Amino acid sequence: MKADLHVHSHYSDGSSSVGELMEMASKRGITHLSLVDHDTIDGIQAAQLEGEKHGITIVPGIEISAYDFTRNRKVHILGYLFDEEATHIQALCNPLLKRRHENSLWQIEQLQKNNYDIRFEDVAKKAMTSGTIYKQHIMHCLLDHHFTTPLYQELYRTLFKGQGICARDIEYVDAVAAVKAIKADNGYAVLAHPGQLDSYDLIPELVKNGLDGLERDHFDHSTEDRKRVEQFADEYGLFLTGGSDFHGDYGKPIMMGDLVSPTELLEAVLAK
Repeated sequence: MKADLHVHSHYSDGSSSVGELMEMASKRGITHLSLVDHDTIDGIQAAQLEGEKHGITIVPGIEISAYDFTRNRKVHILGYLFDEEATHIQALCNPLLKRRHENSLWQIEQLQKNNYDIRFEDVAKKAMTSGTIYKQHIMHCLLDHHFTTPLYQELYRTLFKGQGICARDIEYVDAVAAVKAIKADNGYAVLAHPGQLDSYDLIPELVKNGLDGLERDHFDHSTEDRKRVEQFADEYGLFLTGGSDFHGDYGKPIMMGDLVSPTELLEAVLAK
């Protein structure tokens, strides 16, 4: 079993279609893959159909863009193996997607007012599959450079960070509410890359509300982060997950399967 439980597609802010992802995953020897697009489950069915063609088991998943309002920091919550309808998850995330899209439209307007050569029609075309415009789609229309290049990073910081003309964020959902929604849909709730977003202090509260696991294996995690995640997992009886956090051309230069997940979650489910 070779599992990558953190992959993004063009149903959110990844650049690859599910067909392209399954072809890549097959070549990389991946047997189990989870599409955890941000705040949407729209790609899961397509991924399952494509996965079947390549003998890859698709683990239904999502990555919810949440917030720790006590400590004023972003938190990402992964959900796995929830009900197909995902009623509670969608009720929480659909308004979030709407806020994201409306904010992106505002950002495009700011760019146009400041004489940037960008058309809504072009951005919408990049976001056609997702139906929601993400910053990656806007950047793709502004600059034909990879995410990792200095030119891309400089322009991104200039526009979207600090005093940038597009530096306005949306209201995210409460992290505890995200965990509760996943549990209400009979899924498994996992705290994504706590080392990346410094989410460690929130773990005890999330555990009280049903948290099942922690993401240990992530490219932004140091050796110390991995040890710290393991300590929390041992203390609270949580399972471990991991993955590449693959975004294709919209992400860091890592391939699916470069980081794989411990199989505790999958083995527990298969044993039932």
